[in-house]
Amino acid sequence: MRSTSEHRTLIVLSGLPGTGKTTIARELVARVPSVYLRIDAIEHALKTASGRADDVGPAGYVVAYALARSNLALGMSVVADCVNPLSVTREAWRAVAAETSSHLVEVEVVCSDVVEHRRRVENREADIAGFALPSWEAVLGHGYEAWGTSRLVIDSALVSASEAADLIWRRVRER
Repeated sequence: MRSTSEHRTLIVLSGLPGTGKTTIARELVARVPSVYLRIDAIEHALKTASGRADDVGPAGYVVAYALARSNLALGMSVVADCVNPLSVTREAWRAVAAETSSHLVEVEVVCSDVVEHRRRVENREADIAGFALPSWEAVLGHGYEAWGTSRLVIDSALVSASEAADLIWRRVRER
């Protein structure tokens, strides 16, 4: 996928923590250079800059939308890595794609194997200095609205990150 305005794509990886979004996103950007926007990193930076440890609300997403919009307008493709739990956040990503005349690929990453999902959550280590990963209980209690629109669903219990990236790039090329 070339980085021209006619080929720019916004790929939004959504799903609960521990499902494999970041691993898949890294596989995607390793294959085709793209701007990588990770909500965890943005929110952590906002908390660090403000000196507050509490929730930053929608600020991380608002920053990510602006960064995506700017990079898409420059002809770059963007991979967004976020929980994206609400229909309003999903609609905002759709608006970013529409405003920049970009192709949108929405991906919901799930892990159908509850034991594996829990193992991942409980055994992973933060790759952002000072970032507090959510507990299994926090993941279970995370608000996550059901999707009402079409998207590519990837079950990370059934496919590797490499296979997931293949599926996503296939969807990008189908447009």
